[in-house]
Parts: sequence; C-alpha cells; structure tokens
Amino acid sequence: MKNKIKLLALTLFTITFQAQEKTGPIFKEGQAQIVAAFNAPENWIRHDLWVETTFDTDGDGKLDRMHVAVTRPYQTESEGLKLPIVYESSPYYAGTAGNDPKLFWNVKHELGEKENPRAKIEVVRMGKRPIISNSQIRNWVPRGYIVVHSSSPGTGLSDGAPTVGGKNESLAPKAVIDWLNGRAKGFSSRNGTARVAAFWSTGKVGMIGTSYNGTIPLAAATTGVEGLEAIIPIAPNTSYYHYYRSNGLVRSPGGYLGEDIDVLYDFIHSGKEKNRAYNNRVVRDTEMANGMDRASGDYNDFWAGRDYLNQMKPMKAALLMSHGFNDWNVMPEHSYRISKKTKEMGVPTQIYYHQNGHGGPPPMKMMNRWFTRYLHGIENGVEKDAKAWIVRENDNRLTPTAYQEYPNPAAEPVVLHLGAGGPKIGKLTRNNLNTKEKETLTDNHTFSAESLAKTKNSNHRLLYVTSTLKEDLHLSGLPSITIKAASSKPAVNLSVYLVSLPWNMNRRAKITDNIITRGWADLQNHSSLTNGSALKPGAFYKMSFDFQPDDQIIKKGQQIGLMIFSSDSEYTILPEPGTKLTVDLKETIITLPIVGGNAAFKAAVD
Repeated sequence: MKNKIKLLALTLFTITFQAQEKTGPIFKEGQAQIVAAFNAPENWIRHDLWVETTFDTDGDGKLDRMHVAVTRPYQTESEGLKLPIVYESSPYYAGTAGNDPKLFWNVKHELGEKENPRAKIEVVRMGKRPIISNSQIRNWVPRGYIVVHSSSPGTGLSDGAPTVGGKNESLAPKAVIDWLNGRAKGFSSRNGTARVAAFWSTGKVGMIGTSYNGTIPLAAATTGVEGLEAIIPIAPNTSYYHYYRSNGLVRSPGGYLGEDIDVLYDFIHSGKEKNRAYNNRVVRDTEMANGMDRASGDYNDFWAGRDYLNQMKPMKAALLMSHGFNDWNVMPEHSYRISKKTKEMGVPTQIYYHQNGHGGPPPMKMMNRWFTRYLHGIENGVEKDAKAWIVRENDNRLTPTAYQEYPNPAAEPVVLHLGAGGPKIGKLTRNNLNTKEKETLTDNHTFSAESLAKTKNSNHRLLYVTSTLKEDLHLSGLPSITIKAASSKPAVNLSVYLVSLPWNMNRRAKITDNIITRGWADLQNHSSLTNGSALKPGAFYKMSFDFQPDDQIIKKGQQIGLMIFSSDSEYTILPEPGTKLTVDLKETIITLPIVGGNAAFKAAVD
C-alpha cells in the first residue's frame, strides 16, 4: 500500500513538474522571442500531405489536391502544444522554364500587328519530398510558430492548372487555411484516403511572400477565409493587367521584355506531366489566347477577373504591405492601390516603402510585431503605430522613417506648365506661359531612355525642366500628366519620365539620383481604357494618367525634368523608327504631389 502511495505521489509530482516546464512562446516588448527549445532544427518535425480543394481545374474528374509541407517544433507532438501558422505558397518551388529568349514574345513589330507565335517550353519539375521550401522557417519556428508551405495549382506535386490570377489561385490557399482550421480534408498521399489532421494548429494563420508569393496572400485574403488573420505581401502583383499593360499600352515588366501572362503560365507550369496538355488547351490556348489581347492592350473581362482590387469586399486580414519605389518589375502602383482600398475599408493597414528595386521585406521588428499582435493575440499596440514607414534615400533599409500616412498628408498638388524648347531643354514652371507652340519628336527605340535623358539635344525626345532647386523638395504620392498630342500614324507609344538632372554619371549612382518616376500610355485609349480606337493621323487627342507612385526628396542643386518620348526600349513594343509624336504645349500639364504644396515649390525654385 505504501509503495502504491509513493508511486501515486511520484506520478503527481512528475505531471506537475511537466506542466510547469511546458514549453511555450515568449514575448518581450511586443515581439515573439527566440525560444531555445524551439530553436533546435534537429528536433523539428517535417512532413508533407495533400489538402483537398473545392475545384477540379485539370479535368480529371477529381477535386484538385494541393501539396503542403509542415515544419513544427517537436513540442507540438511531445507536449500537445498548439501554435499559430506562418504560411507561404508559391508556383516556383518545383522549378521554372527559365529565361530562354524563345519563351518571350518578339516585340519588334508595328503596333497592333499580328505577332508571330512564340516558343512553348516545358518545365522540368524539381523538388524532393517532404520539403517543398525552407523559406521562413529559421525566422519563425524558433519564435513559436509553425511554418507551412504549399505549391500552387498546377505546380510541383499539386494537382490542377496554373491560371495566373484565376479563381483557383485564391481558393487553393483558402483550402489549406480551412484544413488548418479543421474545415477541409488533408490526406497523407496524393490519391489515397488516409486522413491527416492539423491537431497542432491554433487556427490563426499569417501569410507572407515576395512577388508571386506575395500575390497569393492577397488572393487568399480576398476570399474572406476565417483564420487568415494577417498578411505581409512583399512587392505583390495585385493586377495582371497592371503588370502587363499600362493605360492601354502593351508594356513588359522591367527586365523581361516580351513577357506576357501566357509566358508566365509556361514559366511556372511544373505540375503533373500527363495533365499539361489539357491545362494548356483550356487555360493558355483558349482562355488566355482569347482574353489577353496583345493587339489593343485594352482592359476587358479577362483582365478584370485577374485584378484583386475588384475582389476586395470580403477581405479582413490585417495588411502589412511592403514595396520598393524603384521596383520596375512589379511596380509600386500594385501595393498603393490595394493599401489605399484596405484603409478605406477599415482593415488594419501599414505600408513599408524602400527606395530599392524588386523585393525587400520590412524590418524583422515590424513583421514580428504584426504577427505577434494578430496571430498570438498579444496587445502590443501595433495598430497605433505610424501607418507609413519610408526608407529615406541614403538610409539603411532597416531604419525607415515613420510618417503619419502615405501619401504624406502635407503633400499638395502643384501644377506645372511647359515652355518651348523641348528638343533641347524647355521650361517646366508654375506659370502658364500660354504658348501656342507645338513640338515634335521622332520615335526611335534604338535610343535608350537613359541616353535620351542625358543628351542636351535630341529629335527623339522632348525635355522640360524646372529651375535649379534652392531647397530640397519632397514629392509624395502620384504625379500625373494631362497631355494633348497627335501621332503621324494610327497608333503610337507614349512614354513619360520624371528625372532628376543633371544626370549622375557615377557608376555607383543610385537610381534615385536620376529617375524620379515613370509612366506609359496608349493614346488610342484617351477616352476609354476598355475601348481604344485608332488615331486619325495629325489629329490631337487629350489624355490624362498617373505616373507610378513615389516618395522622394529631390536635393537642392538638382532640376526636375519631364521627358516625353515614344517607344521605351526596355518596356514597350518596338516599331520601326519614324513615327512622329507632336505635343501641344499649351494643353499639356503635369501635377506633382509636393509636401508643402505651392509654397514649398516656390521657395525651392523662385
């Protein structure tokens, strides 16, 4: 009897001791801290499974299943610990078709001309089970999160077809989040019936990723799925029209001249080989071929269905957006338009902008506070932080400056007019010169935009500049242009740059030393984005559109220049040189969002 009592006492002591020693997340100053017991990669549990979706996009008569990988601390098994999830999904994990030049459209042809077919290149699938990706793991597992990855439809070991912004790319991550909350089925094999449950999940999910991987969190959020509490999209593509078109103009993303949505489809289509012919026929060769319209560049139902701004109503996940003002691949308008909408909807929103190019997450502290607040539920006051964080031009990317909002609330529109002399250097001034002059340039894509901005005289561009700045001038928001122009042909490219002059020739010059922002448009869409019409040669048309958003301090001693030209050798279709573009100076203005408005501009230039 005494032995039984001793055994019972020892058992109770052991249970009590284990309860006291149970591992859990640790928080300090509103952030999840690295926990030694979680920071043991050799003990992490890694496994994969397949989650059943609600759709069949590869035509095999079965609901598509998404391949999912899990990395979690062993305490989720040994101690029954439940933790929130950091989730990243991607079409890239199993490899891509690479940047074979034959994959891209040949852009050297007349505007609106029927193009020759491009090559179709197959992806050789890569990857090894059970590891889909190692991204995010070292950041988040030691801090008390479980990291989940999934391959998007039609890629890797996931079923289905890639649709590049189609509905299944929203519903696929939704299904994974539903599984993490016990609402969807998980299976241990692609075709089997043995079930897998996410018993270790609290159901609280945060999504994160860069570029396409940053698009998918937004896509999931637009479904309004329960359990998706917060997202951190980094340089996300929020509209495939805005990625491949610009105000009616067929425009390539920077660095990928000749890319279009069907090219990206081929680039990522790494899914099951036997399903590819069906996917190609239904998605690429029918839906995309009929909808993408490289001839006119107009906005239509195909593009509207791949614009997440049109699907925002159900979204409630807290948004921490990140982007570079000099990202000329996924341009900053993508983040601007979505964060503007979420703020209007009352969704918790912060935005982080840096001055570099594509990619670049917010500082870890910002991301940690965001996920700590919305996934762990720790009241750290993040919702009271500044709404905009902007890295100033010469600052470290990890030390952004806090602002009340973006655009800067103190920014006011300043209207500038054009003065004659553009083939050399014309004037850009607040004074309406009422000039009746018209100035003409000749399109020639063999001259780069950079070379045109540097030269003091050219027949291939028009350049109008301010006086030399006596004080720094802070631009914040969307510059815009209203231009009245005529073309010698029924179609013409229209490219406009804001530049900082004199051009810094130093090979170590930052992009912010020279480029302020850019814009492109098709004059055929002067009255409608959805129904452009051929221009009458010699007739003048007025068109208004925005440049890419920016926040930049132009240093004293510089001049702000507006450069107008036609074909942009890095971004547009490249017709034979010779088209004449004539600008009516009196009817053309630009509007700059300047902190301090007209008073600040006057102080800087007068």
